[in-house]
Amino acid sequence: MGQVNVRPQAALALDVGGTKLAAAVVVVGGDGPQVRCRVQVPTETDRGAAHVMERMERAAARALADYRATESAVPVEACGASALGCPDAAGERVAFGANLMEGWTGMPVAARLSHAVGVPCVLLGDVQAHALGEARWGAAAGAPSCLCVAPGTGLGGGLVIDGRLVRGAHGLAGHLGHMQSVHAQGMRCSCGTLGHIEAVTSGVGIGALYQGVDVASADFDPAIDGAWVARRAARGDARARAVLARSGFALGSEIGSWANLVDPAVIVIGGSVRKAGAVWREALERGFRSQALEPLRDVPLVDAALGDDAALVGAAEYALDRFARPA
Repeated sequence: MGQVNVRPQAALALDVGGTKLAAAVVVVGGDGPQVRCRVQVPTETDRGAAHVMERMERAAARALADYRATESAVPVEACGASALGCPDAAGERVAFGANLMEGWTGMPVAARLSHAVGVPCVLLGDVQAHALGEARWGAAAGAPSCLCVAPGTGLGGGLVIDGRLVRGAHGLAGHLGHMQSVHAQGMRCSCGTLGHIEAVTSGVGIGALYQGVDVASADFDPAIDGAWVARRAARGDARARAVLARSGFALGSEIGSWANLVDPAVIVIGGSVRKAGAVWREALERGFRSQALEPLRDVPLVDAALGDDAALVGAAEYALDRFARPA
């Protein structure tokens, strides 16, 4: 069971990733969330933060207008924006995002969206929102706690305890990819630091491993990513299979260590890399068992269940908690 509400409530939600931007109205009731009037467009981060912010405003306004044209019984009470980068503790601005696109750090996302759509807005990290959605209505619904791990273009995560997202003192909790790891020695992360686990477990990192270079190298080809390597592995490429095994084991090992720290009831595996195939998944589970303390080795590692809706649902839930529900 997810979060049960006495009456249905609705929130506008955005999910802003590196390649696509989605906006929708999420109606949450006792039977679960319904994602309505979805608007999806390319993010176009290469055109800078001001352009992306304008696209967010237009997509949000369009989704809200479409919803109000067809549905008036459940009013939209709040807006939650799930976005790439690091939100500040107040959920108002991007605290850090300089490595993502020019001008993103400091962007007042919540105020801009609130002005555009006329309801209060809060900002949170994309995988934080994903974790909250899966905890309340997805793969970890009903569990007292869950750790969400999402290897995709990068590597992010989120911890939910008793239905509440743990954001930390600075709003940055869940940046699992930026942990030092023996498996990533000498490899440069997208943030510029050497040795972060993201450097060998993200889709970009898997591509770097296959090429034998790191992401900062002039020889790195971004077209060779995790999906490319997975396709090669499926066709029998021995190097591709070895890279997936190395990456999966490295991530599983880190997940085992994180489980020792937070002791979750369920571990949810999201992100695009989880589709890499059996070689990757089997290595992930071996790596997990190699580091998890014995009482934790049976903690289930389950696939995310909400797909592209997870971050939208989580962002909507977070906004409703913040602005429309009793504390």
